[in-house]
Amino acid sequence: MSILYIVGTPIGNLGDMSPRGLEVLGSVDFIAAEDTRVTVKLLNHFGIKKPMVSYYQHNLRERGEEILRRIQAGESCAVVTDAGMPCISDPGEDLAALCHQAGIPVRVVPGPTAALSALAASGLPTGRFTFEGFLSVKASSRRERLLEVKEDPRTLIFYEAPHKLRDTLRDMAEVFGGERRLALCRELTKIHEEITRTTLCEAIELYREKEPKGEFVLVIEGAPPKKEPGLTFSEAVELVVQMSACGVSLSEAAKSVAADSGYKKGEIYRAALEKR
Repeated sequence: MSILYIVGTPIGNLGDMSPRGLEVLGSVDFIAAEDTRVTVKLLNHFGIKKPMVSYYQHNLRERGEEILRRIQAGESCAVVTDAGMPCISDPGEDLAALCHQAGIPVRVVPGPTAALSALAASGLPTGRFTFEGFLSVKASSRRERLLEVKEDPRTLIFYEAPHKLRDTLRDMAEVFGGERRLALCRELTKIHEEITRTTLCEAIELYREKEPKGEFVLVIEGAPPKKEPGLTFSEAVELVVQMSACGVSLSEAAKSVAADSGYKKGEIYRAALEKR
């Protein structure tokens, strides 16, 4: 049957592979894998034997068309990445787009995602967040992107490789401020899993001597809400006058505005009295 399955695979612990994922991998005609050498280990562990084709960043255009033709001819395909959900910061998104454009059904078999797993474990706000994936290896492009999200109040999620971690943390501290909180999530679901809640400054110190190892997810606290500019004295007086015109006693209006603005009640009261 002509269909593309997007199949999530474990991000570290093979016990996280879903029964439905195994069922689909065992039933499709072939598997498109980011790295067949990695995927064959997963298949061997679960006793699955299926033909595979490599599908990764540097062959996605040519190989994508080839996979599409096979599906159009009646075969079913499962696309997998080395770890986690295909199509999330992954070339699988191009294959899914090709299939949609060709009218081929696309079905998803959910699995672990490092970004959401890190967010859940971070202890930072989860109601609103944005996933930024990997930052550029170029320092100028990396800082430009960080400046774009500097004022974003949502929790920010980044992927980072160990050899770039120190530079990224330093740039984040310079752009966001060293006191911005974050969770450093390393090697999620693996033997050496580590989740560290700290600040950007403290994270820099942590890895000044310690060598970063493993794959990292950085969950960064969103920007604090901007404080509304305070009322000028004239605006405070005008507000008291308006409240008084609406039936609030001048004394109560002055008391309320004084509490919110920081001006003295007596001064606001006398100025408002003169304007009536």
